[in-house]
Amino acid sequence: MIEALTRRYLHTVDGALPGYVRALYVVGSAALGAWQPGASDVDTVILTSRPPTRDDLTQLARIHAGMPRSPHFDGVYLEPALSRSWPADGRAVPFVVDGEFRTDTPCGELNPVLWLTLQRHGIPARGPSVAELGVRVDPEQLRRYNLDNLRAYWQPGVATLPAQLAGVAPDTPMDGEVVSWFVLGPARLHYTLGHGDVIAKAAAGEYLASLFPEYADLARRAVGWRAGGSERFTAADLLAAADSVNAVADDAWRHFGD
Repeated sequence: MIEALTRRYLHTVDGALPGYVRALYVVGSAALGAWQPGASDVDTVILTSRPPTRDDLTQLARIHAGMPRSPHFDGVYLEPALSRSWPADGRAVPFVVDGEFRTDTPCGELNPVLWLTLQRHGIPARGPSVAELGVRVDPEQLRRYNLDNLRAYWQPGVATLPAQLAGVAPDTPMDGEVVSWFVLGPARLHYTLGHGDVIAKAAAGEYLASLFPEYADLARRAVGWRAGGSERFTAADLLAAADSVNAVADDAWRHFGD
């Protein structure tokens, strides 16, 4: 599926914009060996031969609109100057998230974790080996990004859950995707802070269990749900997931913060 989708994209873009895409690298779960049908998208870094013209952007929008809706074929486009500097400031560049092509909004995918994933695990579908790209990852920038993401994104994301669930019965069913997102996401950032590498969500479950054994069962079930298992989650699980977010974030700041 990953190779077929990538070939389809390259065939289409080469027909519409000959010579425009000079290199493409698969990153994300596929590069980490953890791609799961029905749960994972195909994430890429796409290097172009020139800055995009208005016609280029129109053609790219048409191409991505014609790609399958599942799995999504996502990616970040880098013109030559940017593929030499590897910016991690979230600037506006052409990118695709959840299958939607965007050009005029900040690209949150443009961050140090993306370049670390490309540097350590990227798979070339076109172009030279990753080692030849000269991908640079600033350790301090990487540290600060992960810490700030835990505090500014993940913790606020669960801050209101106790109030929202105050009148909800503990055994009320909850969305497995939401629970798994909170259980597994922050642990990945903590791992990167401690080990300087990137892990997939399945490995993040094991890592969370090793850090905080009290969440081991919840982590196991979250990983099982992502793998297509029959796990079910409740309001009590969602509250426990919120607690795990705060536990991971606070521990990260205690050990790796300023």
